[in-house]
Amino acid sequence: MNYSFEYIDIILLAMIAGFIFLRLRGILGKRTGFEGKASPQFKEILENINQETQIKKKSNFDERAKKDFLNGAKIAYETIITDFGDSDNKLTTSKPLLSNKIYDQFNVALDERSKRGHFAEITFIGINSAKIKEHKYLGKILQVTVEFVGEVITCIRDNEKKIVSGDPDKIKKIYDTWVFSRDTSTTNPNWHLVDTLT
Repeated sequence: MNYSFEYIDIILLAMIAGFIFLRLRGILGKRTGFEGKASPQFKEILENINQETQIKKKSNFDERAKKDFLNGAKIAYETIITDFGDSDNKLTTSKPLLSNKIYDQFNVALDERSKRGHFAEITFIGINSAKIKEHKYLGKILQVTVEFVGEVITCIRDNEKKIVSGDPDKIKKIYDTWVFSRDTSTTNPNWHLVDTLT
């Protein structure tokens, strides 16, 4: 009798083990023979898809990003115009906002103005509108073209403070198209003015 009870125990344990095995197989699945044997071409395609997905996530320029960008672009626009119009004929506050190319171009214009003995008086009134004309990716560089319509009071005076051009009592509407740029592959959120279009 003792032997029969031992056989019954073994049979019950085997049934429990079989039940557990079937449950695990149902939940975890079974090996098909494909795992780890993907072709090199298939692996390359998967890697390219993953890379493109990561780039799109980092460089996503959706409506919220456009709104945040425009807010910053307006501040940059006012800062640069005001700095360019300062009577000291030097760029100070706007330098971090400019690419090397634009910084050099502005400095040449300021030097020429200074050599003539002229200085500018600019009062920034405000921005009537700022619209994104286009945005495009040049590799990992995102460039955004913005059309500004602003209002300023401006005049140029000579060393004797005589008005050479402009009107210190008249508001003038100005139209500018500027191109801003940012490297989306870095964590640096700063934009730079890289071009001014006519």
